[in-house]
Amino acid sequence: MKKGNKNFIPMAAAIALVLGSNGAMAGTMGYAADGVKDVVMSGAGECWRSVDGPMMPPVEKCGDAMPKKEEPKDGDDDNDGVPNSKDKCPNTRAGATVDSDGCEIIENLVINLVVEEFDFDSAVLKPEMKEALRELADRIKASPGHESITIIGHTDSTGPEEYNMKLSLRRAEAAAEYLRSLGIDDITTEGRGESEPIADNSTREGRAQNRRIEVRTH
Repeated sequence: MKKGNKNFIPMAAAIALVLGSNGAMAGTMGYAADGVKDVVMSGAGECWRSVDGPMMPPVEKCGDAMPKKEEPKDGDDDNDGVPNSKDKCPNTRAGATVDSDGCEIIENLVINLVVEEFDFDSAVLKPEMKEALRELADRIKASPGHESITIIGHTDSTGPEEYNMKLSLRRAEAAAEYLRSLGIDDITTEGRGESEPIADNSTREGRAQNRRIEVRTH
């Protein structure tokens, strides 16, 4: 009497038990499946076709014919452009600008510091400038998102253009250093020299207004 394939008997029995208890459910592509509709495979990656009658040895490789489970789709419940799986602020208000983590930021805020303007040929911040920068730092710290800061320095038209360009950058860097001392660190600086006046450089008052810095958030 032939003993048959000893390795196949327990596998066939197990499959038969699974299929028998679940009505021999047919899987996708016509393969035999278990109660949770997963295709039944042998240890060698072979599948059984779902046919009536006694269990037979696996007749073919499943390979790429196996049905692939779809990955759950990543939504965006608050419609801020950041998928739920990456959104650290999932309930952002409608229309808010957010950072890469989905948290709202202060955007397009421009502070033009012309109160107590810089002294002539000076990059020293006046007390009123420091107060305005402190208020900005407080707002940024209270914001749930991460703001980037750009500080732009300006001068009046007195003196050589090349010198004024360097002076305007020194003014921007003085403001950046002060903001960093308050805990704000994502800052870039630019110097525009005398190229963007906001007042008439032919008057003393106008030149004073042009000795300024701008702070922009984004």
